[in-house]
Amino acid sequence: MKNILKNSSLTNLLGLVIAWCFIFAFFWWKAPPNFHSLDNFQTMARQVMPIVGIATLGMTCIIICGGIDLSVGSVVAFVTVVIARLLLQFHVSPWVALLGGVVGGGLWGFVNGFIITRLKVVPFIVTLGTYLFVRGAAKGLANSRTIDSPSSWLNDLTSQPKGNHAWYAFWNLFPTGVWVTIVGAVLVAWMLKRTRFGRHIVAVGSNEQAARLCGVPVERVKLAVYVLAGLFMGLAGLMQYSRLTLGDPTAADGLELKVIAAVVIGGASLNGGQGSILGSLLGAWIMTTISTGCSQMGLDNWVEQMITGAIIVMAVAVDKLRLRRE
Repeated sequence: MKNILKNSSLTNLLGLVIAWCFIFAFFWWKAPPNFHSLDNFQTMARQVMPIVGIATLGMTCIIICGGIDLSVGSVVAFVTVVIARLLLQFHVSPWVALLGGVVGGGLWGFVNGFIITRLKVVPFIVTLGTYLFVRGAAKGLANSRTIDSPSSWLNDLTSQPKGNHAWYAFWNLFPTGVWVTIVGAVLVAWMLKRTRFGRHIVAVGSNEQAARLCGVPVERVKLAVYVLAGLFMGLAGLMQYSRLTLGDPTAADGLELKVIAAVVIGGASLNGGQGSILGSLLGAWIMTTISTGCSQMGLDNWVEQMITGAIIVMAVAVDKLRLRRE
């Protein structure tokens, strides 16, 4: 069974790479010549990695565990407000503001996990409620306006570093936020594959009752997954603040749909027990390629939305067919 799952995962990743190659080749043919330039790749990486990519890491763990989180965009907006207020009104150091924002995201993850595990409310309803509650809290904390904050090195986390592109300046190819995403992806992928906690996440998502009978502390695993995801949402909020350079309670509206779409396109099953970090990032990269290509071709936003929606439906349909075969 383990070999079957491994082969299925490799087949899915190969399919994603092939799909991206076809999409990229089409836009290479149709889009302006600068579409396949190094600068465009760097721009695409800045668009997908620091915010969507980091949030995807947490969402992948949640969906593998059999859950869902609709409060992602609201938590990200809340974190931008927290960071801006800490810098502006409390005059703390950027490191303290960074820590406050990430911890704030983790606290909302704890709230989601606690209600789901202790009150036995389904994740969809819980996170739909916190989606509205946290967005309202962000607006209340910011008095329904944006918060300008003093400039600091936090503003540069998603900015392209200045410097040449020689091999010894490889670090300057991407912003710090992109490298943070890559390191986080490696750590989470290792956690899912090599640690007991990671195996428990997969077990709970695959068959919660069987996992419980095998001695897996199901409630604790779920709570820990939502807290971990909340920390990643807090980190995504930090990157959102860096991009905006201010606190905005209306920011990241609809981000949760982009993140869930990336995870689903990447091969995760909404039934739980299936998914990979690399697949989710590839899903996000495919969506960004489509968005960039459509934009450079001058196509309307509704074309991009229709294409993305069709891909999501196809991904879910393929997952259903796979489950029937298994």
